[in-house]
Amino acid sequence: MLMTAMDRETQAALQQGFKYLNRYMVLMWRLGLGKWLNSAPTLLGRYMVIVNVGRKSGQKRFTPVNYALADGQVYCVAGFGAGSHWYQNIMATPQVELWLPDGRWAAQAVDVTDSDDASAKIRQVLIASAFVAPLAGIDPHTMPDAELAAATADYRLIRFERGESITGTNGPGELAWVWPLLGLVLLLAL
Repeated sequence: MLMTAMDRETQAALQQGFKYLNRYMVLMWRLGLGKWLNSAPTLLGRYMVIVNVGRKSGQKRFTPVNYALADGQVYCVAGFGAGSHWYQNIMATPQVELWLPDGRWAAQAVDVTDSDDASAKIRQVLIASAFVAPLAGIDPHTMPDAELAAATADYRLIRFERGESITGTNGPGELAWVWPLLGLVLLLAL
């Protein structure tokens, strides 16, 4: 699919905007607000964080994405296609950690874009994204299947097969200690 100059400008603007939004989302999870971010999924969307290893740097990377639960599995899409760095990272090292509202999970990432039900799963993820899909000009609620397939032709669908629950202090909520301290400071200020 060829992109026009406007499409490329829009894509670049969205990528830049998500770069800043993603930092905010990871901070919210680290402050223990991940469940709160997912409290109004029809309005705000469903969010999780994928913790993976950079394919070149070997460093830990944090990527917040929209997701959907279907058939007991977790799904997300790489909306900017196979060129997305986080997608390339998880394809190089598919063992990831997921931060979900119900906890931290070890998981295995599998690209299932070519599966028979990929279009239906992509639609579910886009619906779960709430306001994000419309930013890309997609209305997953009303768009006919053929139009949705054309609009998402470059998207990659990833299924995460959850393994064991992960415990420890280096994950979502690791900065939750800020809230009692902030409460104490406010109490003392009064």
